[in-house]
Amino acid sequence: MATMEECRAALDELSDNLAGANGDVRAAAALDRSLSCHITDLDRTFTGRLRDGRIEVEHTLEGPPGERAQIRLAMKGDDLVAMVAGELNFARAWTSGRVRLEAGFRDLLTLRKLL
Repeated sequence: MATMEECRAALDELSDNLAGANGDVRAAAALDRSLSCHITDLDRTFTGRLRDGRIEVEHTLEGPPGERAQIRLAMKGDDLVAMVAGELNFARAWTSGRVRLEAGFRDLLTLRKLL
């Protein structure tokens, strides 16, 4: 099972990857939205913002997110680490239910470019 430190490192790496992206991916990552990522097996949540192509983690909370972020992710820590490492395809993980992504319809259309 991935640790909180490994999950945080994966989010930081994902942020770096998004910041270095080009084209449609860069445009999709340029949203300014509140973000939560609930690590279900550790029952901890990272909250922050997706802003200017970066993920800015502001808080780490125990349990599920208390407030409803505009973009909400939920997954096991191992799945987060595997996705960022390129070992798990996000779209397949999402369609199989291993990863939950919730957002407004307009944001989902924009975020599909990241998938």
